[in-house]
Amino acid sequence: MDLVPTQKDVVELLRQTGALRDGHFQYPNGLHCNEYLQVALAMRYYQHAKALSVGLSRLLRANSEIRAMIPELSVVAPATGGLPVAYGVCEALRAHQVYWAEQEEAGQPMRFRQYLEQTAGEKVVLVDDILRTGRKLGELKALVESRGAEVVGMAVIVYQPTPNTPDFSPLPLYYLAKLDALYYRDAASCDLCKQGTRIERVWT
Repeated sequence: MDLVPTQKDVVELLRQTGALRDGHFQYPNGLHCNEYLQVALAMRYYQHAKALSVGLSRLLRANSEIRAMIPELSVVAPATGGLPVAYGVCEALRAHQVYWAEQEEAGQPMRFRQYLEQTAGEKVVLVDDILRTGRKLGELKALVESRGAEVVGMAVIVYQPTPNTPDFSPLPLYYLAKLDALYYRDAASCDLCKQGTRIERVWT
């Protein structure tokens, strides 16, 4: 695999590891979809985790402004899915530090652990395994900025937007693969339901 894997390389790797599946899936928010993606299934394997993280770090390093920040750059992720990616990217970049935000319970706001303090003007790249709805990264961005840090970019292994995924521009977004899945608002509008395709309910 190349240092920056191609879209085809990434998709093949995801399929081989069972991380990307075709079928009829219903997400907790009610959306129906013809694809299910769980990047963590690919990140189980060290060689795949390293290849994907290094590839993502190369995209970040290609930005001259971000490259100049690396000695003081923080890599911040939402727990838990973003952590393997964040540590892999930080190691490959040789960035300054990694930390993360988490939720005590579903529906609760993200928070940082006690005594974790950001410095005013701290440069931050937000990293996760996937950008789908944008909810986690949007909340993390707001949390980081509320502490006085500056988000300079977002980086994910896979960009799989829904019809309602927010546009974070002008903030640069880096990804190794983009998946254009078919989404349906509910069972009434779902072609897969109409075809009688067996449905599988998933959680994120």
